[in-house]
Amino acid sequence: MTELPALSGKVALVTGASRGIGYGVAEALVARGDRVVITGRGEDALKEAVEQLGAERAVYVAGKAHDEAHQALAVERAMEAFGRVDYLVNNAGTNPVFGPIADLDLGVARKVFETNVISALGFAQKTWHAWQRDNGGAIVNIASVAGLAPSPFIAAYGVSKAALINLTQQLAHEFAPKVRVNAIAPAVVKTKFAQALYEGREAEAAAAYPLARLGVPSDIGGAAAFLTSDQSDWVTGQTLVVDGGIFLNAGVG
Repeated sequence: MTELPALSGKVALVTGASRGIGYGVAEALVARGDRVVITGRGEDALKEAVEQLGAERAVYVAGKAHDEAHQALAVERAMEAFGRVDYLVNNAGTNPVFGPIADLDLGVARKVFETNVISALGFAQKTWHAWQRDNGGAIVNIASVAGLAPSPFIAAYGVSKAALINLTQQLAHEFAPKVRVNAIAPAVVKTKFAQALYEGREAEAAAAYPLARLGVPSDIGGAAAFLTSDQSDWVTGQTLVVDGGIFLNAGVG
């Protein structure tokens, strides 16, 4: 980024943010003046992301999202580097399997839940105890439209995102009134993570959307910026669907 805005005084921890949706969220928050701590598995990719975001506004912590020691280190790093952690965006996720749920390996199912649900809870607990319990803030969980309706061939992913949506409601109830907790449910966003869903057939995939295109990371970044802003100060426990209108097609023959 060539020209950085004035600091807002706020700090965000964004998981799974070396690229894709997580990076789009971090970019949107930095663009309004927040400082960010980003996490991910690949140190080289995280270093590159920090360079793009601005080293004076961003730091990184490499590790696996489901690792409790990594969760603790990321929150600790935020407190050491910036003295606070106002916002948590749980974006880290995995979907290592494609196929019918009847044949799903239960070990794989456990891995999906560890990364997509349990890690979000772990980060929320640690952020709450480190800063938000006494000072307030907001949490945004990146769910999916797959958590709102049956999703053939990515069922484990969809079930985990449904659990994340319910976790959002549970945390919103328990953390109120200090901390607002909401979720975003994107449809297909053009990232490496979702590439298998549109690669080689993007025009065909986009044709199903009333807005005639797939999502891009900045679409979700803008939604996350809203849900961590004063403009959403009376919004908690909600799931914001950001789907290019795809759900409007439900029931249409």
